[in-house]
Amino acid sequence: MSIANKISAELKGDRAIWMVIAMLALVSILAVYSATGTLAWKSKNGDTTLYLITHIVRLGFGLSLVYICHLLHYQRYNKMAPFLLISVIGLLIFTLLFGVRLNEASRWISVGGISFQPSELAKIVLVIHVARELTRKQDIITSWSEAFVPIILPVLIVCGLIAPANLSTSMVLFVTCIALMFIGRVKPRFIFLLALLGVVVFAGLIVLGEFFPSLVRVDTWISRITDYVYNDDGGYQVQQAKIAIANGGWSGVGPGNSISRNFLPYVYADFIYPLICEEYGLLGGLFILVLYVLLFFRTVALVTRSPKAFGAFLAIGLSLSLTIQALANIAVSVHLVPSTGLTLPMISMGGTSIIFTSIALGIILSVSKYIETYDGQ
Repeated sequence: MSIANKISAELKGDRAIWMVIAMLALVSILAVYSATGTLAWKSKNGDTTLYLITHIVRLGFGLSLVYICHLLHYQRYNKMAPFLLISVIGLLIFTLLFGVRLNEASRWISVGGISFQPSELAKIVLVIHVARELTRKQDIITSWSEAFVPIILPVLIVCGLIAPANLSTSMVLFVTCIALMFIGRVKPRFIFLLALLGVVVFAGLIVLGEFFPSLVRVDTWISRITDYVYNDDGGYQVQQAKIAIANGGWSGVGPGNSISRNFLPYVYADFIYPLICEEYGLLGGLFILVLYVLLFFRTVALVTRSPKAFGAFLAIGLSLSLTIQALANIAVSVHLVPSTGLTLPMISMGGTSIIFTSIALGIILSVSKYIETYDGQ
């Protein structure tokens, strides 16, 4: 048996999703290698190889997590959901009060020199919780007290705890949960009420920020919205992003030939998409967009075949979260929305983002794998 056949036999689940993951990983290596030239220059050693090796190791670890998670039956996450939810709420509270401050925000927990963002874990855990509750409450989904309240309270709590330091992640997660509830046949008036309660929580955070400015980043929110509304260029970052995209034209300037990487802040993370457009052109940018859209539509195809409601809700919820985040990141680069600080899933450099994106993709593939097993019976 050839090596290709052996690998194919080991990798179960939707082949198109595996292909998307492989292509995203390849693009990530090329883009990060080019983007980290500025980091290497600032570190005064001029060597981008160290950053490349570090990123490849992180990607390799992430891909191994995809494989491991796709082997586990997705119903295990159903059983772990209550424990995971309690744990993540505790982690978010600890992070908000005692977390490591970076860029004026407490987003990180550091243990033994290893740092991670609990908000990334929270995105997966909250989707698992909503998927579980929608499955359990399908027969009484129209009930306010028995079905809706047990779903919305954790959503409001988790998103409310993430928002003070990371509003963009909180909003992406909140929108994902609303979309998942709509798919789960929750009454429209209940969904509208949830949106209204979300606005109330947001207003409460603004008031809290007036008394505790170090806890809630109200000034940052106002600054980004002001730049978006009143500044035609969208501020320095967006201006440089648009220059990079325009400079790339249709076919790009070629790998490693980006000029804007020397001017774009966080070009290896938040603004890696403009670098891709500059080096690989509009065609390269469209290719990235197609990969995320293909991931979403392949997941939708899974939902129509899933014999279990939990698997369907879980797969579509995680796919929505990744796709919405990717579209939001791209929208910032072309000045369609205010700056967010969101990374491009599975492409941007970053340990926490890659790890939990990989776990989410592995869970989606687990659903796909056991659907295929069910179809083959």
